[in-house]
Amino acid sequence: MADNGYGFFAMLDRMQYINRWGLMRNNRTENIKEHSFDVAVIAHALALIHNNMGGVPKADPFKVQAYALYHDCTEIITGDLPTPIKYRNEEIKKAYKEVEHEAADRLSSLLPDEMKDEYMELLDPSYEQGGEEGILTGRLVKAADRIAAYIKCILEESSGNKEFSSAKETIKETIDKIDLPEVGYFMEKFLPSYGITLDEITR
Repeated sequence: MADNGYGFFAMLDRMQYINRWGLMRNNRTENIKEHSFDVAVIAHALALIHNNMGGVPKADPFKVQAYALYHDCTEIITGDLPTPIKYRNEEIKKAYKEVEHEAADRLSSLLPDEMKDEYMELLDPSYEQGGEEGILTGRLVKAADRIAAYIKCILEESSGNKEFSSAKETIKETIDKIDLPEVGYFMEKFLPSYGITLDEITR
């Protein structure tokens, strides 16, 4: 360990400097630190809704929340690559996964040896979780990520920014294809309150 200690958490703090939606005009910039909080909150809610609806297997809400909180940490090193580029074709997707893995490895190197494995599992987007619960965890986090992006579009559009209108439609289409009843429940019960005034929210 260097005299200045382990730098892992200091690096995570720098998530606030990585802005999302880099190709689009934003009325309010959003960084990956803010986005990760939003995704973690939504993913935790989806896990609770899943369990309350009798979903099988049961989800671990706090495990889901942890994976969601760390899902974009590698972007501290890679930056936020726009989705149309990241998923343009299979070759780019494969190459980007390798880059993400290297970034996760670099971040975990800033931890004491006894903590590296646990954090590598959270940090590495290419990590494949085993078992039904692991697969469910991944699906809930991905769904929460999509919902958070959709909310961003709603908020930009409600502030008069039409730049996000097309993205909003595209993201909504991807959400509608997610075969998880808890996602439909969240969209029905909670999405309508986004983009309205404070007085309307608390009325």
